[in-house]
Amino acid sequence: MTPRELIVREIRECGPIPFSRYMELCLYHPEVGYYSRSADQFGKAGDFYTSSDVHAVFGRLLARQFDEMWRVLGSPEQIEILELGPGRGLFAQDVLDWSEKKFPEFCCALHYSLVERSPALRERLRLTLARHFKAGKASLTTEAYDPLTLSSRVAPGRSVHERLGGVEESGVSPADGTDEPCASENSSRGAAEYDSPAHYRGPRSARSWRSGVEQCRAEAKNECESHRDDTIIRAAALEVPIIIFANEFFDALPVEILSAQGGLKISEENGRLAEIWAPATPEELEFLDCYSVHPEVGERIEAPLTAQRAMIEIAGLVQRGFILAIDYGHTRQEQLAGRHRGTLAAYRQHSEGSNPYEAPGEQDLTAHVNFTALADTAAQQGMAVQPLLTQSQFLLGIGEQNQFSDAFEECRLPQERAKVALQLKHLITPEGMGETFHVLLASRGVAGEKVTGLSGLSFGKQRS
Repeated sequence: MTPRELIVREIRECGPIPFSRYMELCLYHPEVGYYSRSADQFGKAGDFYTSSDVHAVFGRLLARQFDEMWRVLGSPEQIEILELGPGRGLFAQDVLDWSEKKFPEFCCALHYSLVERSPALRERLRLTLARHFKAGKASLTTEAYDPLTLSSRVAPGRSVHERLGGVEESGVSPADGTDEPCASENSSRGAAEYDSPAHYRGPRSARSWRSGVEQCRAEAKNECESHRDDTIIRAAALEVPIIIFANEFFDALPVEILSAQGGLKISEENGRLAEIWAPATPEELEFLDCYSVHPEVGERIEAPLTAQRAMIEIAGLVQRGFILAIDYGHTRQEQLAGRHRGTLAAYRQHSEGSNPYEAPGEQDLTAHVNFTALADTAAQQGMAVQPLLTQSQFLLGIGEQNQFSDAFEECRLPQERAKVALQLKHLITPEGMGETFHVLLASRGVAGEKVTGLSGLSFGKQRS
């Protein structure tokens, strides 16, 4: 059954569906959804690319920032990085490889957890990170964040650290690799070829980590076999400090579409998808009052209610640590100024389209992140939220101290250095991704002066 046939069948059985449900089915259906069907959406040959596709320096700079966060937390014996939507695992690979080389003490304490629902991408992760899985430094979760079910959960996620049967073995399966390390992708990933407007779319021994996970798995085995609710699973107990990393995660979550006519629903007429409007729900109207603008005639506004619920659940996993979200988006103040009204877009082969119904399940659907709503939701959960930064400010702050040696260390020839300079420019300049992407940093259980002293915040300026 094709995605379109599946959507039409649901409409015929249940009546018109909210646009968010349509977006969920297009992107996340376990069999025919865009993110489930393959692992080829990323990079030059796919539909979009992320910062990690540009150059390994993105992960290397974040590894440097993660090491600093670990030290700010008091260099604890254990720390977990939990990456949401890790894709092919390039970012995780860069962070783990660079930490191993440059920050051995941090690397010794680190366990890297990956939350990925797509079967195809999970297989790719097993290959990309085979060496780190085998060493017990990284693990996938069998239960993962699932937008298809989260949209019905309003309350924060329960303390899932008490039942970790969803954590997979930290080793690779026999089909996934051997004792030899997996060959790393070239740190220079051809960013110069991505200059056209495109969709830019994470000290204990490994044995100690593995034994702890095994113990939790044994204690929770019966419960997990009888009850699976698709919540985010941590590889460590809740009291272990954590850094939750989300790069281009929130922009791909389903949104409601609102206009002066109400909320958008998708109907079906003679096998064709059609738009109809229904009265907006109280929750949608409350969102417009608090975090957006009421659409004028002819305007459409996205209400990212699923993203807010996701932030509630994510914040519930942080007893002590950080949430770091990097994405493209806007603030309420910018919407009041007349910008970012109607940001839903479809991407296919690095081309932006305006018709989300053209090829259900075969194109990426995305909407800009409302950072005002996301930050306020985190704050309501008791997180201390820092002023919003641009990706340029954040990366310049991290890289200034050593003049971006993380990018140029492996360059031997002037031509290599020139190419890397272009790729780095793409990450930090307004013409590339530097001003389009923004950085949200929230913390809990960390002294405020220590957080504001992080190098990534040193270039930041508060925005409205």
